[in-house]
Amino acid sequence: MAEPSLPTKKLEGKVAIVTGGASGIGEATAHLFAQHGARAVVIADIQDDKGRLVAESIGQGRSAYVHCDVTDEGQVKSMVDRTVQTYGRLDVMFSNAGIVSRSEQTLLDLDFGQFDLLFAINVRGMAACVKEAARAMVEGGLRGSIVCTASVVARKGGKRSTDYVMSKHAVAGLVRAASQQLGEHGIRVNSVSPFAVATPLNCQMLGMEAAEVEKVYEPYSHLKGVVLKVGHVADAVLFLASEDSAFITGHDIAIDGGFLT
Repeated sequence: MAEPSLPTKKLEGKVAIVTGGASGIGEATAHLFAQHGARAVVIADIQDDKGRLVAESIGQGRSAYVHCDVTDEGQVKSMVDRTVQTYGRLDVMFSNAGIVSRSEQTLLDLDFGQFDLLFAINVRGMAACVKEAARAMVEGGLRGSIVCTASVVARKGGKRSTDYVMSKHAVAGLVRAASQQLGEHGIRVNSVSPFAVATPLNCQMLGMEAAEVEKVYEPYSHLKGVVLKVGHVADAVLFLASEDSAFITGHDIAIDGGFLT
């Protein structure tokens, strides 16, 4: 009998950055990248203690934590430069850092202080990460992959969270524009759009435990018998980061159990 083949390591030897990598979707994706052979996974976040723990759990020499506030382009550039200087290259950027609306943020009561903070992170920060990663990839002559975290709300409106809905529409526009501009360099730019996931951020916002959050959103999914977890999103990010999607760019994958249909 033939011996069973070993699982394919989809990111063998690659160097990746994961922003917002200290918890939730970012943390799950960082671990998955490492499991699939990434030579180095850089965790970027502002949650220093959590970020260091994630890097330590992946392993010294294979992961590092960098404090990075994505609203500051200088910090983003420094993070990317440090990665290239340390590991010699950058193959994958998972631009995942983001926040949700802190209040209802309906249009008639829109708080522009909250609006500006959210846009600084979700839009300006996302653009800075895409820009600096792309520059490093072009300078390194690499056919890299950039993946952004969007949302199902990037394809529809909403009765609340106006600033968040707008920000994710902006991310969708960024992905479309960047994919056209960077294609000539062989760089792919795509996004993932999760439905509501019980991340620490969402649980904190709703004041609920993970199981309670999942129960609230379960009726909106058409796919029964499966509960959306951060690992499902991480699997989609891995697909877009790897050569499994070598001819896919400017695309968004909805991980939503059919919600958008």
